Amino acid sequence: MKLLTKTFVVACVAVVATSTTLAAGPAAPATMSPLLGSWLLDTSRLPMPPDQRPKSVRFTFADAGSNKWATKVDIVYASGEEVHSVSKPGLDGTYVNLDSSPEADHVALTHPVPNVLVMALQQDGVLVSTRIYSVAPDGNNLVETVVYPGNDNTRVMRLNHFTRAL
Repeated sequence: MKLLTKTFVVACVAVVATSTTLAAGPAAPATMSPLLGSWLLDTSRLPMPPDQRPKSVRFTFADAGSNKWATKVDIVYASGEEVHSVSKPGLDGTYVNLDSSPEADHVALTHPVPNVLVMALQQDGVLVSTRIYSVAPDGNNLVETVVYPGNDNTRVMRLNHFTRAL
């Protein structure tokens, strides 16, 4: 990954995290967050051919106490292969191990306001993706903004849409 790409991704994270944190003050208590619970990805909106889309993706965020969240991501790929990733990061931006993820080996979270979560993913010490989760005012829809360096020195920013699992 070229230095320019790394710098761009880090700068995007810094701007979003700093501006949101300054406006909001300290991190919101986990018990107040509408992010807690399980969310299902609308795979029909993914920018890939339908036969390559995962069959399902479920994110679960739970309060783990001591200003930490338990995170779980369950993916069933088009081939039927399943992946179950788990972590228990604090909400202070400190990296922790991310178990069984195909994308990253470490994760860090910040929670600047009750309906927003910022996630940074690292692989082998390199930032590979930043995700910003925002819950809509209805409390039942969530948008994930994903930023990562793409192929051929292109930068990618895309939106993924989730609904609350019942």
